[in-house]
Formats: sequence, C-alpha cells, structure tokens
Amino acid sequence: MEASELLQRVKSNLIITFEDDDSLIVSYIAAAISYAEGFQHVGSGFYLSHEMGETTKQGVVMLASHFYESRDGGTAGFFAQSAAASDQAMRTIDSLLRLDREWKV
Repeated sequence: MEASELLQRVKSNLIITFEDDDSLIVSYIAAAISYAEGFQHVGSGFYLSHEMGETTKQGVVMLASHFYESRDGGTAGFFAQSAAASDQAMRTIDSLLRLDREWKV
C-alpha cells in the first residue's frame, strides 16, 4: 500500500478532511509501521519492499490514529478519556498485528 493510501485511510478513520496535520499524521504512520515490524519480527524496513496484509494495514491505521488522538500523552484520545480505553486500543492493535506475525523462537 502506498503511503498516500495509508494517509487517506488514517484521515478517514479520524474523520479529518483538512490537510494541516498531514505531515504529523505521516510521522505517526511511520511510527506505527515501525511498531508493526518490530511486533511482527519481520525486520526494520520490511514493509518498504513487502505488501502489508489487511489486518496489518488496519493495525497501522488504528495505531497511527491512536497516536494522533492521544498526542498530548495525557489522554486515551479525544473520544475516550481513560487509561483503560488506551489499553484496550493497544490490545486490539496487537491482536490485529499478531495475525501477520513471523513466529520465531
């Protein structure tokens, strides 16, 4: 998936129609992809040359959205002001990423 497609998916998820925060969102997408690569044990830069599965794409979209919504570090996002909501978001994201994980011992 091209970066512009991921950007559009994240913006749709966040219900954002303006372009003011695009560079910020792109940085969160990069961080989310890096998290996915580490969690899945596929190596840094793996998704530069390999296609993302749909569950990984959704995990990246959700994680980048979570980073954007909770960028002040003091909340779990604009719509859920609790640490439990943040924890649930991460459990859901990890569950999605686990489906495309390289299992190694």
